[in-house]
Amino acid sequence: MVLPTQVSARNILVLAPHTDDAELGCGAFIAKQIESGANVVVAAFSVAEQSLPGDFAKDTLAHEFHASMDVLEIPHDNRIVYRFPVRQFPTHRQELLEVLVGMKRDMKPDLVLVPSSSDIHQDHQVICSESQRAFKEQSLYGYELPWNQLSTNSRIFAPLDRKYMERKWEALQQYRSQLHLNRSYFTREMVFGLAKIRGVQIGEEYAEAFEPLRVRI
Repeated sequence: MVLPTQVSARNILVLAPHTDDAELGCGAFIAKQIESGANVVVAAFSVAEQSLPGDFAKDTLAHEFHASMDVLEIPHDNRIVYRFPVRQFPTHRQELLEVLVGMKRDMKPDLVLVPSSSDIHQDHQVICSESQRAFKEQSLYGYELPWNQLSTNSRIFAPLDRKYMERKWEALQQYRSQLHLNRSYFTREMVFGLAKIRGVQIGEEYAEAFEPLRVRI
């Protein structure tokens, strides 16, 4: 399924277990929807303080998240940062579910973006599974983070112009702490390469792909 140039959803909620997951998984799609006038809210559930190198301040990832959101032009009121402990989401499953139910009630999103159901990171699994409980009446798509996946069920493709990919990469560059760690997935080559592959699959220059967890038409 190829998404049309303008998706029908006007209220889009993006759920990121950690502060950089939204940008990595669907940053270009976010940029495209913002430009089209959609109301996009991004919620990050952990600033992963325990994962930072010792020479970085504890609030580094929170500051980097806001810098990244500035690049994507997400309004300040549409950014939510929680401080659930990294890698311990299974312990906080019920609390997270209650947060998600509150988001559904307050925001009434048309489309919710979460990590794919094949993502094996424990925090990502919890956000995906609890979102399926909380958002039973909304379209729910799973974004790709291939380094955490043993397989892919992506069947929905969002065509993207190069300008949206450049904005995605600019947003990711705000995470200086992650660039410092030299993670293999945090490179321009990987970001553009994956989007190029997804684009080739649908005859476009670039695309981001999603798993259809629930599609309301």
